[in-house]
Amino acid sequence: MNVARAHVLLCGLLLVGSAFGQPAGPRFEVVINDSVRAEATTGRIYVALARTARREPRFQIGRTGVPFFGVDITGLKPGEPAIIDGDVLGSPVESLRDLPAGEYHVQACLNVYTRFARSDGHVLWMHMDQWEGQRWVRSPGNGFSEVQKVAIDPGGSKTIRLEITKTNPLRPFPADTPMVKRFRIQSPMLTKFWGHPIFIGATVLLPRGYHEHPRVRYPVIYKQGHFSTRAPYRHGPGSEWMADDFPRMLAVTLQHPTPYFDDSYAVNSANNGPYGDAIHQELIPEIERRFRAIPAAWARVLTGGSTGGWEAAALQIFYPDFYGGAWIFAPDPLDFRNVEGIDVYRDENAYYKQHAWRRVPTPNTRDPRTGEIVLTSRQRNHYELVHGTKGRSGQQLDIWSAVFGPVGEDGYFKPLFDKRTGRIDRSVAEHWREHYDLRHYLQQRWAKVGPKLVGKLHFFAGRRDQFYLNIGVEHMEDFLESTRSPYYGGTFAYGGRGGHGWSPFKARGELIRLMAAHVQRHAPAGRDAKRWRY
Repeated sequence: MNVARAHVLLCGLLLVGSAFGQPAGPRFEVVINDSVRAEATTGRIYVALARTARREPRFQIGRTGVPFFGVDITGLKPGEPAIIDGDVLGSPVESLRDLPAGEYHVQACLNVYTRFARSDGHVLWMHMDQWEGQRWVRSPGNGFSEVQKVAIDPGGSKTIRLEITKTNPLRPFPADTPMVKRFRIQSPMLTKFWGHPIFIGATVLLPRGYHEHPRVRYPVIYKQGHFSTRAPYRHGPGSEWMADDFPRMLAVTLQHPTPYFDDSYAVNSANNGPYGDAIHQELIPEIERRFRAIPAAWARVLTGGSTGGWEAAALQIFYPDFYGGAWIFAPDPLDFRNVEGIDVYRDENAYYKQHAWRRVPTPNTRDPRTGEIVLTSRQRNHYELVHGTKGRSGQQLDIWSAVFGPVGEDGYFKPLFDKRTGRIDRSVAEHWREHYDLRHYLQQRWAKVGPKLVGKLHFFAGRRDQFYLNIGVEHMEDFLESTRSPYYGGTFAYGGRGGHGWSPFKARGELIRLMAAHVQRHAPAGRDAKRWRY
């Protein structure tokens, strides 16, 4: 069929649709100016619409933010239009035809993908992190248009043309200060896996007196979490970090963004590659060499919240001989019987629960004050799907599938469930269980792993966690409190009305003092563990 005939047929179908009460609706044509990209581009185009111009529409996108719509592009040439119309999925409004009539501030954005020829033989097109933490809206080299104010009538068929003429600037690597040091290195392991240069790094907060005590070696707090190059703790004048009686330790955050997310979850996985090996065999040895860290398990402790909480738990569990203790806050699911509302093992569908004759939407996010549902699982996952297909959203549930799941036939991760329909794939659920369900992992291996973990696991959660993450902590507690030979010997603490950020410590300094005391107690006999307490 030639192009002209196809166009006539399409117009006819649109007229038929309108005759049966289905208007064509508004339509956006988005082009990339050749000053932004002179070559053909593969990636994703977005259009965001906002009622106010207090910020650019792209910066108003969020889980409960303004409507936005996205479409994949492959080899799109400068000046060639990408089409976003009523058939393109959006969030929180699913179709342009569903927008209320009115005036909107509109903006188009471009997320550029990079070709990865992975060592497993698969070729993938994904966004290459530019040390911005997989935030496509700010990523250097990604493009955006000027903001236009337009009138939109969902019952009409208006075409709005937007041109991407600007790009996000490069992000300079933060400068060191006397107390905060940063570095990044190219990982040979990860570069080989991805077929493209991959970098990992660290931000190191030095203790008071570090430069004046050149012979002292220090324990390390590895504080895990989402990508950030900020110092781990407040350390200015008057802070506890600078107090006379405060323990002298190194505090370190690790930076390890992947093409899937701002954080790799610090473990080896089929889709992300050998991040666990790269961190422990390449990055941490470099930290210990550069910053006079004590290279021993008793002197390495972990902490973190949410993503960082899961990482702190997973690293202590998967590397029990490498770390001396973990203080774990609001961790991502430790037990997959509740993954932000989804029971991976019993639910047939990620978007609803079947209770006899009733279908009930699966909740995803709640207000910790009232318990009201803020987002359903379907709404949250469609939000991710608008960000990117094939798991390229850079969002939370997609990275769990990338870390926990197997590789699919197309080289991208094999999804736990269909993002459109919610139907769960049992084979993928079983893969999740056997590899990354931390409670299941411990239960299956306690006789071997348990003796290495006694006294090392400490969990904290709010009973009203916004994402129901307290439930996984409770499942973990049920198992660990049942352990014998050996008994796990750790702790659990809950905030009855606490949300996702709950902590029993009134100040961060309390936790650091507690971890320092733990390190000192577990120093080997005869080892001078007081030199770093000057």
